[in-house]
Amino acid sequence: QVQLVESGGGSVQAGGSLRLSCAASGYTYSGYSMGWFRQAPGKEREGVAGIDRDGRATYADSAKGRFTISQASATHTLHLQMNSLKPEATAMYYCPATPAFLSGGLLSEPRYISWGQGTQIPVSS
Repeated sequence: QVQLVESGGGSVQAGGSLRLSCAASGYTYSGYSMGWFRQAPGKEREGVAGIDRDGRATYADSAKGRFTISQASATHTLHLQMNSLKPEATAMYYCPATPAFLSGGLLSEPRYISWGQGTQIPVSS
């Protein structure tokens, strides 16, 4: 399975920006669908954004217009640029991957088979 390591988390004030990165290694397939999920304290993990093997992106309503997911294929790195952060974005952020073509299932947690350990983002008001 592919190994995933998230980075870029840290404290930020409301209205600020952060850029998360997810470094992937151990590729055994020619491409992967990948995403960003988050889990706030006391809540279930939810999908934030995803990008399929064809490069098409999907966003949760809470992320549209403020977050941008991108993939650097040459370095096997996934990014999430987050702007205008709100306190409710406080969560642990995870990067999952799967060799499947997810297209419509990019924000569906069970569709992914590999997960990173997560990076914490506290957003203060």
